[in-house]
Amino acid sequence: MTALHDMGVADLGRALADRSVSSEEVTAHLLGRIAAQQALGAFLQVDADGALAAARAADARRAAGETGPLLGVPIAHKDIFVTVAQPTTAGSKILAGYRSPFDATVVARLGSGLPGQGPGAGAISLGKLNCDEFAMGSANENSAFGPAHNPWDRSRVPGGSSGGSAAAVAARLLPAATGTDTGGSIRQPASFTGITGIKPTYGVCSRYGMIAFASSLDQAGPLARSAEDCALLLSAMSGFDARDATSAQRPPQDFHAQMLQAREGASAAKPLQGLRIGLPKEFFPAGLAADVGAAVRNALAELETLGATLVDVSLPRTELSIPVYYIIAPAEASSNLSRFDGVKFGHRAAKYTDLLDMYKKTRAEGFGAEVKRRIMIGTYVLSHGYYDAYYLQAQKLRRMIADDFQACFRQCDLIAGPVAPSVAWKLGEQGKDPIQAYLADIFTLPASLAGLPGMSVPAGFGGSGESAGMPVGLQLIGNYFDEGRLLHAAHALQQATDWHRRAPEGC
Repeated sequence: MTALHDMGVADLGRALADRSVSSEEVTAHLLGRIAAQQALGAFLQVDADGALAAARAADARRAAGETGPLLGVPIAHKDIFVTVAQPTTAGSKILAGYRSPFDATVVARLGSGLPGQGPGAGAISLGKLNCDEFAMGSANENSAFGPAHNPWDRSRVPGGSSGGSAAAVAARLLPAATGTDTGGSIRQPASFTGITGIKPTYGVCSRYGMIAFASSLDQAGPLARSAEDCALLLSAMSGFDARDATSAQRPPQDFHAQMLQAREGASAAKPLQGLRIGLPKEFFPAGLAADVGAAVRNALAELETLGATLVDVSLPRTELSIPVYYIIAPAEASSNLSRFDGVKFGHRAAKYTDLLDMYKKTRAEGFGAEVKRRIMIGTYVLSHGYYDAYYLQAQKLRRMIADDFQACFRQCDLIAGPVAPSVAWKLGEQGKDPIQAYLADIFTLPASLAGLPGMSVPAGFGGSGESAGMPVGLQLIGNYFDEGRLLHAAHALQQATDWHRRAPEGC
């Protein structure tokens, strides 16, 4: 029998349904693994008692005849989603010990459900996962509570900002987790740790109860072992929410059913027959690491074998996505983080002379260096005399980047390329030069700026030098609300390969 920690969401759901295992048994097993792997730094909070109680309740529901693919399946949440049962810190000292009076919509839908809207999916929350402070970072090194480590090589970063989520799933501490993606923070850590992650179209998942970094970019999504597991979670956590003004008004979607729907004219041997996959030349620059490029090309060859056709396309403003993002995102962060002033909640400086002094000392003590850097950048570009020159121009370019994608989708159905220019780097390697970390987002930022769905699918491993054996992800990008096609292509690739089934040594 497959070890419990090696079972994904779909496998556990089937095992729970046929009563070959109980939710309490699975939960206890995973809690034991989490306790033994504290040095990984993946968890900030573990709620063992609450998880076991919820598991027993899920077992009772199944015994009473209830069903559901997530009922009784243990997961955990990135510590950017507010929760009643556990503290929510967003990886920052300024929120240390903060407890929310309500659950985020994503948390409620995956768990016990929203008030007045019936039961949720019934997944069991094991705790809260480490992340870069306020989701600002590409390595999980900006967490105020210490970094998470990559289980493939503990001396390397797991990616960020959803690094704790990715590390926990890759290390087999749990089958799936929630994350958020502002500029690549689901896709990049999924790539660095050899798992699957999807950022849906902006507005598919509610942002209510998700602590804001950049409101026009932030989007929730799942990280799991496989496309099938991601489809199951995304089906449960998505949907219109009247409490979120940016929520897309669309009927509930069954992404799992969409993933399994056969393409017209396809066969068992050629499930992707007729699918056109665009390859932007800008996603394969000279600076792309050779081992990453080789792995991505191998994955693309597999997609061709499955019936897909590769088409050359162009996204000419790809390089501009970095300055555009690092103007818009800090500007929105400057506004969103103004609420953390020590007045209503969170940390407050112990000694101050007046209100202004309290503001200054509270924010100086509570925020980390990267958060302060982005607040200052954002305040600068929004200030009088610079708004038109920087922020307004960045918004115009953002629209042009979105238009470039639409031009591509007239030639292809999906867009593919690498997730990052390299495999995961060493801890501390880029700490003295934040620009290098910003440049690592070059392939994920364009889809985020356009609000498009994108995902990372395991595509092999780095093959030379110190990077030998480190995971590489293939990025797939779809048109608006085309998550089903993305998941279908990823699932077909995973049915033909085993990269997503491989685990770090000792896990």
